[in-house]
Amino acid sequence: METFFQQIINGLVLGSMYALVALGYTMVYGIINLINFAHGEVLMVGALVSWTVVTAMAESGIPGWFLMLISVACAITVCAALNFSIEKLAYRPLRNAPRLAPLITAMGMSLLLQTLAMIIWKPNPKPYPLLLPTEPINLGGPVISVTQCLILGLTAVILAGLMYLVNKTKLGRAMRATAENPRVAALMGVKPDMVISATFVIGAALAAVAGIMWAANYGTVQHSMGFLPGLKAFTAAVLGGIGNLAGAVVGGILLGLVEALGAGYLGALTGGILGSHYADIFAFVALILVLTLRPQGLLGERVADRA
Repeated sequence: METFFQQIINGLVLGSMYALVALGYTMVYGIINLINFAHGEVLMVGALVSWTVVTAMAESGIPGWFLMLISVACAITVCAALNFSIEKLAYRPLRNAPRLAPLITAMGMSLLLQTLAMIIWKPNPKPYPLLLPTEPINLGGPVISVTQCLILGLTAVILAGLMYLVNKTKLGRAMRATAENPRVAALMGVKPDMVISATFVIGAALAAVAGIMWAANYGTVQHSMGFLPGLKAFTAAVLGGIGNLAGAVVGGILLGLVEALGAGYLGALTGGILGSHYADIFAFVALILVLTLRPQGLLGERVADRA
């Protein structure tokens, strides 16, 4: 039972990181029906920018908590500018093109960002410095680190903040209006281009935070680190219901739990034939089952029918 509860904790932490990235996917898709496949690379850029700031200031004597806050601010700024530029230069000119065109562009942008990161930061993996206390918190058998507690708390706070933003603020109303019909929204005083850019900026901020949490939790960064989390986060968004904020979080948490429990018990279930490194099988099997039995996702798709 101790192993079971430990894997539950690991799954919640992993799922929370997936959820942070999935929120960016689902926000963009909910407004312009675009899957931004470069979103995982934004996570990677955030982690590498944070690593650059932290290593540059490692000898300054600044406390780890404050150094992490500085690196988070720098990563969010860079990622927000990057995603804003991607939307304006790569996606906006294709907004009225056939849907395959922006999809291919997104894949190309993903490869471009990976290549640029490999050139700037070199291809070798880099250790991410320990900024937070490493002493684990004992929960009566299972343990959890301070970093993992921070990840769980951030996910809860960010989801609550996004729900408030979308449902209670002027920007949220503009987002919902743009998703419904951008031309009519423009006649009512909404600026669709500004709203879409703001959505990309918010998604970039979430990806940057997720990238730093990923690096802090696993202790390493490299140019290709964003591909698999980005793919898993997209899976989580589809699993929960694309366009649904709560669905993205539920999908991410469930995906993390399935993956963690699979990694913990896969060897025993298969008699040692498959090890924990095959845990990705469970994530995509779960996606296939959900798409077969409930194509709209667990909590249902929330994409406006454009008039």
